[in-house]
Amino acid sequence: MGMERGLRERYSRQMLFSPIGEEGQRRLLESSVCIIGMGALGTVLANHMVRSGVGRVRMVDRDYVEPSNLQRQMLFDEADAAEALPKVVAARNKLQRINSEIELEAVFTDVTPANVLELIQDVDLVLDGTDNFQTRFLLNDACFSEGVPFVYGGAVSSRGMSAVFVPGVTPCLRCFIQSADAGGQTCDTVGVISPIVDIVASYQAVEALKYLTGAAEARRDSLLTLDIWHNQYYAMKLGKPRETCPCCVQKQYPAFRQEEATVLSLCGRDSIQISGHEPFDLALWHQRLSPAVRNTKVNDYLLRATLPEGERLVLFADGRLLVQGTDDPARAKTLVARYIGS
Repeated sequence: MGMERGLRERYSRQMLFSPIGEEGQRRLLESSVCIIGMGALGTVLANHMVRSGVGRVRMVDRDYVEPSNLQRQMLFDEADAAEALPKVVAARNKLQRINSEIELEAVFTDVTPANVLELIQDVDLVLDGTDNFQTRFLLNDACFSEGVPFVYGGAVSSRGMSAVFVPGVTPCLRCFIQSADAGGQTCDTVGVISPIVDIVASYQAVEALKYLTGAAEARRDSLLTLDIWHNQYYAMKLGKPRETCPCCVQKQYPAFRQEEATVLSLCGRDSIQISGHEPFDLALWHQRLSPAVRNTKVNDYLLRATLPEGERLVLFADGRLLVQGTDDPARAKTLVARYIGS
């Protein structure tokens, strides 16, 4: 049975590319991906997946849009930042207007050992749009435990890295980077220029298209590292798994054994995240906090309030809290106890 005329017209230029063709396009329409992290990398990835016609795109992120995101996070605009929309919601709103035929899932949550397997369930591929190695290792372990390919990408300053890890075929991320502390610099400490984000995410996206259309022979079998400001490019062959790798060789998946942190310092963000609270009734807490704080703002997903002490408190409907303006966990817990209770 031939492809219907509307779809044929929409994807005509992509189908003219012979390695994809009509059969490849049909495969894309029947495929599903999960993008973890809807910041700089994630928005580019989602844009490519939706425009390419991947049938179901699940987007997962814990954060909301702020003005500092607009320099490089391509699906967001000033209205999204003014409304403090969750990134997954703002991305879904924009992408629905780009391709209404695609099934879009917006999941506004933190990725943890408790929910990661559910988040990657029933998808063909996981795309890394995260900004920290702790979450990347969790995704790596989850994907290799479930046999789901994982397309890694990272960008900071003018540098980027990317690789495709396929369980049973290639090594995993832990074979190359053994510690979450190896992440070092972040966009919030040394900055980032948007072209490197677009380039790295595009490398990820094309590998996703290869895999989803069945072009296994075209997969890039290397860990790519590049610096576009200093004109450096290096590709290291993936080779064989590291003999002592706890994930793809020993199948121990250490990320699952780590105790879930209830207090988390967000590197470079001058923010402390506290989890474990019961879900917040945001309208009720808006009433409770308004007499004691200033500049409160609430929507369906979160409440922001500037505290008299100078920090900003953010309550999420799912029970998470952010204290912005401090990197001291003790200070953050004191403020939460003062305004929310213990």
